[in-house]
Amino acid sequence: MFGKFLLNYMPGLQNLLAYDKSWLKHDVKAGLSVAAVALPVAIAYAELAGVGAIVGLYSCVLPMIAYALFGSSRQLIVGPDATTCAVIAAVVFPLSAGNPELHWQLTIIMTLMMGGWCLLASKFRLGALADLLSHPILTGLLNGVAVTIIVGQLGKALGITLDEAQVIEKILALPGRIADSHLLTLGLSLLTLVILMVIKTYRSHWPAPLIAIVITTALVWGTSAQNHGIATIGGDGFQPALPVVNWAAFQPGLMRDLVIPALNLALVSFVSLMLTARSFAAKNGYDINADAEFRALGIANLMSGLSQGFAISGADSRTAVNDSTGGKSQLVSVVAALLIGIVVVFFTQPLQFIPVSALGIVLMYASWSLIDLRGLWNLRRRNKQAFRLAFFTFGCVLIIGVIQGIGLAVLLGLLQFLRTVFRPSEHLLGTDENGMIHSLGNSTDIKMVPGVLMYRFNSPLTYFNVAYFKRRVLNLVDGTTLQPKWVVIDAVACFTYSDISVLATINELKRDLKSRQITLILAGRKTELTRWFKESRPTMNDDDMLLAPDLYLALRFIQSKESAGEGESDGDVPSQWHNS
Repeated sequence: MFGKFLLNYMPGLQNLLAYDKSWLKHDVKAGLSVAAVALPVAIAYAELAGVGAIVGLYSCVLPMIAYALFGSSRQLIVGPDATTCAVIAAVVFPLSAGNPELHWQLTIIMTLMMGGWCLLASKFRLGALADLLSHPILTGLLNGVAVTIIVGQLGKALGITLDEAQVIEKILALPGRIADSHLLTLGLSLLTLVILMVIKTYRSHWPAPLIAIVITTALVWGTSAQNHGIATIGGDGFQPALPVVNWAAFQPGLMRDLVIPALNLALVSFVSLMLTARSFAAKNGYDINADAEFRALGIANLMSGLSQGFAISGADSRTAVNDSTGGKSQLVSVVAALLIGIVVVFFTQPLQFIPVSALGIVLMYASWSLIDLRGLWNLRRRNKQAFRLAFFTFGCVLIIGVIQGIGLAVLLGLLQFLRTVFRPSEHLLGTDENGMIHSLGNSTDIKMVPGVLMYRFNSPLTYFNVAYFKRRVLNLVDGTTLQPKWVVIDAVACFTYSDISVLATINELKRDLKSRQITLILAGRKTELTRWFKESRPTMNDDDMLLAPDLYLALRFIQSKESAGEGESDGDVPSQWHNS
């Protein structure tokens, strides 16, 4: 019984228990490839997050194993991600005030908080939050983050210092400082870029970042380039032993400044993970569970924080490597995690010779793949509203920062949604020569039914738009040349839940139409509407409003009344209808 309960919370373990042995060769090969890509990328993203190189590897081992057990995707690889690292840096750098120990502490705390938010969201089944960041917002966000990372790494690639806080200021300061570039650092950066481009062009299946880092590290080690001004990640007291963060001097009061940023980070990371997981699940013909993914992301980040790492998310590049090399299950994550763990324990000494400029180029190269300015501009022709939202997000990230940009973009997206709900589209309905109901204006063959105004309100009715709904119906009635005897509302489209304000306003609408000698019919959702009106108005007992099962039966009833010359009577109501 307990085992079944446990497996429900560990879909990854459930998949591994049903493992097909024929997959082993493919999974081991894919695990080797994923580890080869993950190693240099994790180190580079550690630099981006502002922590030691070894911390990037800490953020791979236990989180990857945790996701392999709790995740529902068979292809997804978790690990350090450009967006999450950029968010961490934007939050933690100002709070740490240049103290590397405090920076590491705050990074760990923020990661643990993010994991806690994800678990809480999973508990309340908030997997639908994956849809909160719409495609336009994500397009603008990814482009903005990519430009932010590239500009932020230019100083390392050129061997100069850009102390300006924001992207725009860095760009403006860059022309005046290019002349101060360190030529050997610049040369090493160009060599790294050439290696990456050549491998991508001629051997695209090779782990280009790993090869570039190995070559440049060997070059630095063999030529003692450190003595000639080449900065390496070991230049500031690199410790080959496994470092442990010291919590003795930590001030707990700083934690309150991380609560909301950690929530934002959880949302961004989850959406990023879900986009990657869904795309590869669709490609391989299976479904994933959004709530389980929230839980898996939370546990993976808790494991990262407890192992002194930083926040992680779905890694699209490593997931693509996994899929392209034939990975079949989450055993790939386990194999890759074990290989990275071996490096952490036994091979940390060579890490001190990795040149900072080479890591900067690897980050810039990886971020370049996130830039899709053409796609952003193409939104202008397809959907101007989506383009404005994407461009607004892009501009906010560049001008005011990642966290603030995300917050404003989400707020704008919600406001656009509320605007759609407040003032939705609407249609007048008519029939064709065969009696089929369609929206007016779609064809010249669609005509209004004489004496009938059929109306569709394309949004759920709620307390903040029902007054507009009532006003629109009355305006349409009063604006017609020949006043109708019947107003038929498509209730399927707008009556989605019981709202006392809505029902009260419908009662007012019925009264106003009655004063014009018009009968109101709500067509559709007869059972729900009958119950809702009875519960809200148990003493009402009049027949000024009718509830019809659907639009066609409403028209049939009206036609029968008109043919009998009883358009103003309420007798002979079909027994299967219920009058409110």
